[in-house]
Parts: sequence; C-alpha cells; structure tokens
Amino acid sequence: MANSNVPSLDEILCTDAQDLVSKFDASNAAMEEEPSADEEETVAEGFCVECKDQQAQVFCEQCQEDFCEVCAGMIHRTGRRKQHVLKKLDTPEPAKDVDAAEMSSEDPVADLEDMGAMDVTFSAHSGKVETAEGAFGAWIVERAKYIPLRLTLKERKYLRLLEAALNVSEYTDKIDVLMYGNKTKRMVGQIKELCAILSGLVLASDYKAGQTLFEDRQFADNAEFYQKIFEIGRRHKIMNPDRMRSEYGKLMYVLQDAQLREVQDLLEFNTCSPIKTVYAVLESVHALHILEDEMVAVATREIVNRGKTRSQVQLEIKQKERAIEYLSKAYATPECPGELIRQCLYSIGDNHAFLRFNRDPCDRMLEYLQANFRPQSAESNSLSLAILHGRDGARLSHSHTNQFHYVQQTLTLWREILHDMFMLWYNADSDMLKSRNTYRLQDTGQGLQRVQPCPQVSRAAHAILHRTQKVVGRWVGSSMIHLGDRNVPNALVFIDKYNQVSSILNPVVRVLEFLDSLESSDANANSAASFVKTAFGTIDQARKLILADFFRSAFDGSGADNFFDAGSCIDGRLTSAWNWCSSIEKKPFFNIFLLSGFVGFNGGPEGFS
Repeated sequence: MANSNVPSLDEILCTDAQDLVSKFDASNAAMEEEPSADEEETVAEGFCVECKDQQAQVFCEQCQEDFCEVCAGMIHRTGRRKQHVLKKLDTPEPAKDVDAAEMSSEDPVADLEDMGAMDVTFSAHSGKVETAEGAFGAWIVERAKYIPLRLTLKERKYLRLLEAALNVSEYTDKIDVLMYGNKTKRMVGQIKELCAILSGLVLASDYKAGQTLFEDRQFADNAEFYQKIFEIGRRHKIMNPDRMRSEYGKLMYVLQDAQLREVQDLLEFNTCSPIKTVYAVLESVHALHILEDEMVAVATREIVNRGKTRSQVQLEIKQKERAIEYLSKAYATPECPGELIRQCLYSIGDNHAFLRFNRDPCDRMLEYLQANFRPQSAESNSLSLAILHGRDGARLSHSHTNQFHYVQQTLTLWREILHDMFMLWYNADSDMLKSRNTYRLQDTGQGLQRVQPCPQVSRAAHAILHRTQKVVGRWVGSSMIHLGDRNVPNALVFIDKYNQVSSILNPVVRVLEFLDSLESSDANANSAASFVKTAFGTIDQARKLILADFFRSAFDGSGADNFFDAGSCIDGRLTSAWNWCSSIEKKPFFNIFLLSGFVGFNGGPEGFS
C-alpha cells in the first residue's frame, strides 16, 4: 500500500519548496504521534507496547500509549519525545521489590542494614527474633529464586571429575574453527568423547557405582547422570566466579552446541537441566514458608569484624549458630529434613559473602570519592579529576565536575550490576542454552567468537541501568550496553567482564585501608609510615594522589584498540579500568601497593595484569 503522506510529482513541481517541507514534516510528526493499529491488536491489555512482555507502568499523553518504565525512559530520552508528558499508571507496587527501596535511598552505599536485615536482635532468653520491618523476608524470597544451592560432599566429588574431563578435552579447538565438512557430526563426536571420559573417571573412582551406571548401556540411557554432572559445574561456577576459569567456558560451549536440534537428533539425549536454586528446592518440598521466618536474617547474615570488638564478633557467631539450629529443627519434616534446611541457609549465607567480596568494594570506593573530593571544584591541580582528549591516553574530555559525576555513576552502576549478578547469571545461562537462540562464529578482532543475541540479559541490564539513572539523576556519557556484537559477543563474555570488577577494586581498597591503618599508627615506630611521609609529605596526600590518578586514568575511555571500541559506553568504562591496571607498575605510588602486600589484580602471583 502506498504511503499517502509522500508528495506526488505534481505537488513537488508546483508547490513552493518551503511549504512542501513544512507540510511533509507536519505529516511525519502526525504519523510519529499516532499509535499503530497493528500494535494495538498484538499487545495484550495492560502491557508495554514496546517490549510487549512487561507490565505497563506509565502513560504518554502525546503518544497515547502505555509503556514500562525502562522502555519509556529509552524512547523519551532525546529529541522531541523528551518533552512528552508521562503519567504513572495506577498499578500496585510489587511487595517483593526491595531493590527499588534500596535504590531510592539518598545514600547509594545502602546495604542490607537499610532493608532491616541487620537490624535484627537476638534475645538469648526468649530465643526469638525482633525486626523493625518485615522487608527482609520478602527480599530474600525473591532473591532465593537465583541463589544456587551449595554443593554437597558427593556433588563435589563429581565436580572434580568434571573439571578433570574438561581439562583434557579439546572441544573448542576442534569445533570453533573455520573449516569445511559436517560440523554437526564433529560436535556429536566431541560431546560423546567428553561423556566417555566422564564415564571412565567415574568408573575409576568408584568401580561399583560405575559398573551399575555404564555396564551394557548407551549414552542416552544415562542422560540423567550427565545432566546432573553438568548442572553441578554450572552451579558451582556461579557461587565461585574465580574457579573453573578455562573449564567453565568450554562446558558452556559444549552444552550450547548440545542444544542444537540437529545435534540432539544424533546425540539422542538432552544434556541440560535447570540450575538448582534455594527457591526451587524449598518449593519442591513445600517449605518456602521457612524463608519468611525473621530468624533467617540472623542465620544467614555475613559477620564482618570491622569496627567490632572480639566479644561482639563471638556473640554474633553464637547467635548465627543458634538461629541455624533452631530453623533446622523447627521446620524439619520427613519431606524436608533438617540437613536440607541447613544447606539452603548456608547457600543464602554464601550469597551474602559474594556480595561482600564483589559488591562492597564499589561501596568503599564511593565513600572514598565523596570523602576526598568535592564535585564543585578541585583542591589543587594535582588533585583535579579533569581529563582532556589526547592527554595521557585519554579519549574523553571532562571537567572536574563532569568527571566526578561520571566516576560516581559508573561505580554506582557496577554496584547495582554486582548486586543482581546472580539474577543476571541465571538469565545468561538461559540465553546461552536456549535451543532457538543460535549463534554465528565471527572474527571480532580478538579471534573467532560465538556471537549470540542475549534478550533476557539485555532486558535485565537495561532495567538496572534505568534504575541507576533515576538515582544518580544527571548522566554523563553514553548509555549504550554492548551485547551480542563484536565488543561483547555473548552473555558469557558479559558476565565474565563484570566478574572482574572486584579484581580491580579490591586491591585498590586494600591499599587505601593500609594507608588508613598507617595514619592511626605512630610514624616514628612504623617504618612504612615514615617512608610514605618522606615520599609524599603526608599519608592523606598519598591517599588522595592514588585516588585522583585512579579516578582520572581508570575512567578516561582508553584501553581499546581504536576510538570506536572505547569511550563512555557501559562496556568501555570497564575496559579503561583494566587499562589502568596494566600500567600500575609505572605509577609513582607503586611502592605503596607493594608495601600493602599487593601481588596482582588477578588474585595470584602471575603478575600485575
């Protein structure tokens, strides 16, 4: 059907050019404002007209359409649509969205304390728990959907066998190459070879169990066994991001290929099963009500000794042990034994430990930023955060004020991504192992990579970005999230990138805490404090020089092979931070890093990379 808004040849020849342009712009504007009839028919009532799968939360008076908050923010961010009037719809707020309450706080460093989790007091006489609010129960029920279940002793034995089998497998070397021939048959052959190695290792470690499983049986007959072992590996990696560094990628690519329809036809069995989470396990034994008990806050909290006396720490440990014992006995049933309840509680505790190690460094760096720098002006030229394109490798130009806000919003975004990392990882696992979500092998400039769309991770990441933008208010730089392209080929690469944030920030935080300890010590009796004061004047000056250099050079848009791959996009911010880490030994304050016990940003003795 022809477009009635396109001017005819007679109109072009006979009408004045200015009038024609005005008429054409007016018709286009009308088309932009009017909703599409096709879209109205395909979108369910009460849902966003853009993504079509999220509940509508705002109404645009000019577009006359309902949107979710994320889509409304993206569509109405620039241009004439920025002037549109958005009105909130009368939709009930979800009771379990504690993250929103957490983010609405004026302090972006809000912790579980703000949600009532750490306000719990344990009475030694009554054995009961009192909380100021019931927010923690709703928060932990929702979060438990993505918390993997801790491995049992038997599962850890299977994990060692899986790691050994993946270590000797050459799957990616033989599959992810450009060559002619039947690739499907090669995939099936390599997957069966991996399963055969696993079978042999199981037989060697436990002859009776191996004989029962594999005697006169085909691979398809033991599908449940292979699903269990592969699920153990995926679950263990989520809880321990620093483990299985090379084996995990190989495992995910094996399972990704095994989900292809043509491979499954030849393989004759499915290799994947859902990841066991605390929520799924408790739901299967009809015991979800355990998570609503306020004593779960005591039984799962992370005990940190900073700022506490030894007696306070010992008291908290005893309270935690008593709470675990109480819950495991009070809710134990034949269907849900006490040992399973303990396992679930320990898994939630592992989640808090993960947050402390990965998310809390972002909180600490935000504290140092706000305590040592003012957004309005710099204390001196050497402590200015201003950067200029082309100077010291910078690819951005920011004033001191803009750079302060740029660093603040980046650290806040990293904090929120790491806070929801288990949820993002769960979605990444689903995206990679979805049979209809195929990939293509492509040279991205860093070798052949599997480029695959990431719809679930993208939706979750944009929701986190939108939430962060609402909190920080002013946004400096690009809000582009690379996913499924040459910069971030697939969801696995996205997860791996943000797992490195703690590897970057933790060593810097340790150095700053080392300087804090020197400041409170006697300089005459402490040779390290004397050295720092001799080299930098004061310990406070040394701290500020380290922070100023990090906030300038680690957030300057550098680090990529060319200008277009770096910059202020969400991915580029992390790339420039790694670039700063690679040049740490050239910094004038590197000796302070060594004095604090620094060995590298990768957590081991491999070097300063």
